[in-house]
Amino acid sequence: MSAWYALWTRSRHERMVCHELATRNVEAFLPTVTRWSAWKDRRKKIDWPLFPGYCFARFDNEARFIVLNCSGVATIVSFNGEPAAIPDREIENIRRLVTSELRYDPCPFIREGALVEVVRGPLLGIVGRLVRKGSHAHLLLSVETVNQSVSVQVDASDVAAL
Repeated sequence: MSAWYALWTRSRHERMVCHELATRNVEAFLPTVTRWSAWKDRRKKIDWPLFPGYCFARFDNEARFIVLNCSGVATIVSFNGEPAAIPDREIENIRRLVTSELRYDPCPFIREGALVEVVRGPLLGIVGRLVRKGSHAHLLLSVETVNQSVSVQVDASDVAAL
């Protein structure tokens, strides 16, 4: 049975890992965020990994060594020597966010805050943690296995406590 796993990559090798996994017929997911990069002579929008150092892949135990032999893969995120599976819902939440038109930013993983579900809008049904940044409400979508989160501004009236 295949599951999603987080792959810890060598520094700045996330895209290469994602591409190589695809050539080996392993489903891979690399969420990105667009940012401006500046050089001396120009500025350009660049897609940066949302969770630097990590790429996600869906595979079964038999494909584990195929994944580990990809260039740029440091290891599979594991606990007590066993690869830590990521719930499908967490990956699907991040996938829906990055394909939406909403603005989002990576942020530190935060355990505090109430669990909420979005009850209207493009993120309908997504569950996350509600936090405040100044006068704005933000929904944190987390991938707990790698202690990473992404924040998106929401209207507090669009969420309901679980």
